[in-house]
Amino acid sequence: MSIKKVARIAGVSTATVSRYLNSPEQVKENTRSKVQSAIDEVGYAPNALARNFRRGKTSLVVVVLPQVGDPFLDNVMRGIWRVADEQGYSILIRDTQSNSHDFDEFTEMVFSKQADGILLLASISPFSEPEAKRSREKAHPPLVLGLESVTTELNHFPSVRVDNVAAAADGTQYLIQLGHERIGFIAGKPDSLLTHDREKGYRKAMRKAKLKVENGWVVEGEQTIDGARRATRRLLAHKQRPTAIFCANDEMALGTVHEIKNAGLRVPEDISVVGFDDIRYAEVMDPPLTTIAQPAEEIGERTMRRLVQAIDGGALDKDTDTSPEIVPHKLIVRKSTGNAPR
Repeated sequence: MSIKKVARIAGVSTATVSRYLNSPEQVKENTRSKVQSAIDEVGYAPNALARNFRRGKTSLVVVVLPQVGDPFLDNVMRGIWRVADEQGYSILIRDTQSNSHDFDEFTEMVFSKQADGILLLASISPFSEPEAKRSREKAHPPLVLGLESVTTELNHFPSVRVDNVAAAADGTQYLIQLGHERIGFIAGKPDSLLTHDREKGYRKAMRKAKLKVENGWVVEGEQTIDGARRATRRLLAHKQRPTAIFCANDEMALGTVHEIKNAGLRVPEDISVVGFDDIRYAEVMDPPLTTIAQPAEEIGERTMRRLVQAIDGGALDKDTDTSPEIVPHKLIVRKSTGNAPR
């Protein structure tokens, strides 16, 4: 059904029908009623692709994440989907598989305006180095970081995140309050700024309490369950075995608790464990996990809203506000932590 037939039935011009479809607030109420009645009568469906082409928009946003299925990122995505649906955007998910490959096809799609904006969720940049350089020198398509920047080249983009240093310090300080002095830390990947910030918070709290971090108490867990199991075995074999272990994410905490039990030890009677993120499995672990909670869905919602604002305002330039938006974290105390053993 054509727009001309709608106009003829409503007794208005095609320009009025077009104005109603694109900016209904600019059309008088009684005219809006006539046009809508005509649309309902003939079953007219606007061509969204053509309309977006005229507007110079695609109503498509690309979300780049390190891996599909991450339980914490799933909750962030829930918030993104909610706002995207509300604002009329579709989502295309790009999974980097945590590798720093060049994504030439992705780069071409973004810079040729086949997408209105980009959300990076704790992910490496999907752009090849020449494109990353170009993005700094010229106006970049709107890009917002959900969670933290994982590389320094992304620091100049706006973000929505918790204060990872303060959050990790709070988790460590809680263990210190329980009487623990030998506290190990299982980090993520060494090239991740997220890992650096959480380790920085751990060391800050230990230093404030005048507690020494022994060599071998900070080990890499690769941000995975298997990596954390290997890291935990190293901590358990240390000549000064920690009485508590702080893991840089909950997935690693799962592996840590499992490995402690495999060694015939108890959580928390022998070793306390703290995680980070409060994923959906944290509360049903055995024992339930003490962790630092990030408001995942709120981060997703705020990230998407900030991107929509950037899209409406145009490409990023030197006047764009790129300061991080910090959301509050919360220490959730459960049964995986207890007083330090004598």
